[in-house]
Amino acid sequence: KTIDLPAVSAVRLLQSTMMTRHALQRLISGAPSSLTRRFRSQLAPTAAAAAASISIREEATKHERDDHVGNAPWSTVRFFSSSNVANENDTSAPSSSSASEDDNVDRKIKKTGETIEFKAETREILKIMTHSLYTDKEVFVRELVSNASDALEKLRHAQAANTSEILEDELPLEIRIDIDEVTSSITITDTGIGMTKDDMMENLGTIAKSGSRKFVEELQKVEDKGEADMAQQGIIGKFGVGFYSVFMVAEKVEVISKSALKEHADEPTQVWTSDGTAFELNELEKGVRQQRGTSIKIFLDDSFWEFCNEKRIETILNQYSNFVGFPIYLMGKRLNSVDAIWTKDPKEVEEEEYFNFYKYIANAIDEPLDTYHFRADAPLDIKALFFIPSFHSEKFGSSRMEPAVNLYCRKVLIEAKSPDILPDWLRFVKGVVDSEDLPLAISREKVQDSALIGKLRTALTRKFISHLAKMSKTDKDTYINEFYKEFSFFLKEGVCQDFEFQKQLSKLLYFESNKDSEQKIISLDEYVANMKPEQKDIYYLISPTRDAALNSPYLETFEKAGVQVLFGFSAIDDFVMGNLKEYEGRPLVSIERGDIDLKDLVPPADSKGQDDDIYKADRELTTKEKVELCTWFKKEFEEELASCTVTTRLSSSPAIVTDHESGALRRMMKMVDTTEAGRDQFKLPKQHMEINPNHKIILGINELKTTQPSLAKVLAAQVFDNCLVAAGLLDDSRSMLPRLNDLLICVVNGAKENPNATVASEGSECQTDDGDAKTSETSDETKEDTESASTSK
Repeated sequence: KTIDLPAVSAVRLLQSTMMTRHALQRLISGAPSSLTRRFRSQLAPTAAAAAASISIREEATKHERDDHVGNAPWSTVRFFSSSNVANENDTSAPSSSSASEDDNVDRKIKKTGETIEFKAETREILKIMTHSLYTDKEVFVRELVSNASDALEKLRHAQAANTSEILEDELPLEIRIDIDEVTSSITITDTGIGMTKDDMMENLGTIAKSGSRKFVEELQKVEDKGEADMAQQGIIGKFGVGFYSVFMVAEKVEVISKSALKEHADEPTQVWTSDGTAFELNELEKGVRQQRGTSIKIFLDDSFWEFCNEKRIETILNQYSNFVGFPIYLMGKRLNSVDAIWTKDPKEVEEEEYFNFYKYIANAIDEPLDTYHFRADAPLDIKALFFIPSFHSEKFGSSRMEPAVNLYCRKVLIEAKSPDILPDWLRFVKGVVDSEDLPLAISREKVQDSALIGKLRTALTRKFISHLAKMSKTDKDTYINEFYKEFSFFLKEGVCQDFEFQKQLSKLLYFESNKDSEQKIISLDEYVANMKPEQKDIYYLISPTRDAALNSPYLETFEKAGVQVLFGFSAIDDFVMGNLKEYEGRPLVSIERGDIDLKDLVPPADSKGQDDDIYKADRELTTKEKVELCTWFKKEFEEELASCTVTTRLSSSPAIVTDHESGALRRMMKMVDTTEAGRDQFKLPKQHMEINPNHKIILGINELKTTQPSLAKVLAAQVFDNCLVAAGLLDDSRSMLPRLNDLLICVVNGAKENPNATVASEGSECQTDDGDAKTSETSDETKEDTESASTSK
């Protein structure tokens, strides 16, 4: 060992041999009882010699010891084994006087240190491995079946390579599992390569000695690479610890094995028995016939009799080992009848096979909408088979779906519904991913190299997005009408979450627009292609429905200018636009912003229609009236308005609010809030209001604010609430019901005085029978009622 100490401290510590011996004795006494005997027998006899062999690279003088304690230079103290230290009585050893005359003591020591290997307490390691390595006790079935499969693969290779004569060559290659409830035992038998006595000693008596790994290493040296590669692909084991998982549930294990090679035909069949602490190796009694291969009989511990149940074992086999390459029989019934079609060439798989496999792997009743089967060799060799179902369950209000892609290694399940191999937004995808090169943890329940898994995840995601992009071009109808309508939410979720693939995902998005009357959806690429040459931005509007979007006051100026606007109808669309920010260098701009300027876009000649004329006042407010009206709005609604200005972007609407927060985000934040203080926390902030100075309502309010101030305030409050409704910011529309009732009274009373008045259009003002717009004059009684109602409000 090497110990770093200050020179002075080292000298004082080593003044006596007894001090070092006591230190070693304390080390020994502090060790676990199971190791103490070995340490005592191996180290204690060397204590005195080890202490005597100490050398100090840099000795401190007496002056340094007295005057420079704490500042002394660092020295190295070395302990050597007694077998490598010169005997104190040996005359050839350097004397103390000669040593003191030499400045470098190290040159007097012979550099012949002995290398001592680490030793392990086998029983303790086995205990740790069987009780701490695996998460689920049931995996012992998977491990033993995998070992049986490896034994069968070795025999298959020997038969194909014709390297040795095989006993009982007519026996099929298969795995049989039998359960005996009387003896509470499980027997797993294979007709594989079998083991000799030496094989049992080497493979079963030595932990972490993998016969499968040794077999693969030997295959790499053969010349027939085709057959060797096939055999390597069929081998599952690599660590040499899977067999010992049986001791998690077993009270005793009995292994009977007979080699399948004729060259070992005369050797007696061996029986290996162990309770997990020691093992015995005996010959099988004469007269008891054992066919080639290996039979493992597991006597279950009382606590694990649950595994002595046919249904339980069948469930485990179906989950972990259903795709093992050899037949598995449980109590005489064949289990693994489904082929691992992901390992085949995609050109060799029929469509019906894909459908049947999808229904099995996804436990589904529908047929898949699409299938994606591919192979890749970077960053490691992988085989993947993905299915897109015809529908997903989250839309029905069910809980969030779990990942549905299973991770396999050489057709053996490693992790069901793995959350690591695909991003969360692809949780609707069903299927399998298999790789022979996965760096598995020893328990084979998790992949060890997280960085490599990250690269695998990126490669699989990129491949799947490319497949969707290809589908959107080659089969656009299926993509839009079936896939996108069902799974667009997941793509939008990916845009908001997966910034690495945000650009690729944005090309897969489709939206409705104001230019498509038949609700045809277009991509962002198609929108850019339709843009006017002078147009720099991509405009969008988030609205609950298409009708609400088409009637939105924010859309008026864009309709006049002939500019296309994309529509989003779900809350996530707002987040998508906010996360994207731009597309192909063009900013994504909400038409609810206040700085919209379309003056560079020449409007069509017939942009103005009669529909706008019915809202246009006989005159426009003067500059002074505009300032006074905006000041009045700001004063009357001081708690609600941050500013009030005039705008030219409106025609049929009297006013709007701009630069406001997202209505969808606001509703979502209120929905998830669980505190009592939520009402105050989510109070609507002050708004920026823009009024249309040419609108009849605004002109009427301007006149009424001096003649009938109460009525003017009621009308202004309703106009402001209308703005909030259009922006999706009105928290509770019921708050304006009393005001609406007051206004309806005014309308009814006005209609009584002018019975010839008619409604020009739904939601418009009253007109006389000659078609001219006319503002009803309110009677004195109506005025009094309205003022009374307004005052009470």
